[in-house]
Amino acid sequence: MEIHQSAVILLLVLCVSFSAHGQPEGYEHFLKQHVFGAMTVQKCDGEIHRRGIVRPQTTNGCKEKNTFILADKKHVNTVCGAAGTPEGIYRKSNNPFPMVICKLHSGNTHPHCKYRGFTDTRKIVVRCEDGWPVHYADDVIV
Repeated sequence: MEIHQSAVILLLVLCVSFSAHGQPEGYEHFLKQHVFGAMTVQKCDGEIHRRGIVRPQTTNGCKEKNTFILADKKHVNTVCGAAGTPEGIYRKSNNPFPMVICKLHSGNTHPHCKYRGFTDTRKIVVRCEDGWPVHYADDVIV
């Protein structure tokens, strides 16, 4: 039996489409900006730069604050279901998450933004689409 190259390509396309099935467009962006279980306060500058986290609407392009949730994506996803409570168009986590919060310390323009981080434990507030988190709206000190 001979396998044709076009059959292999079709199989690869189907695998890719099934792996992303049901996830809204903003989900991967949300993960890139806010979910990193191995984050530490010492990594603020490096991770924000490596992940290309910027605020284009500002005069200097530096994002004032970025929050990294110290959990895996499966745990964060549950906030859009039973582990979250509706609050208007958002959902607030029923339980707090450990996190690293990176705040802009100095820097004139992107990519020269410098951040200082601190750890905390807070409930998260996210916007969900079709059961997936797509926007980090806020956090609540517990």
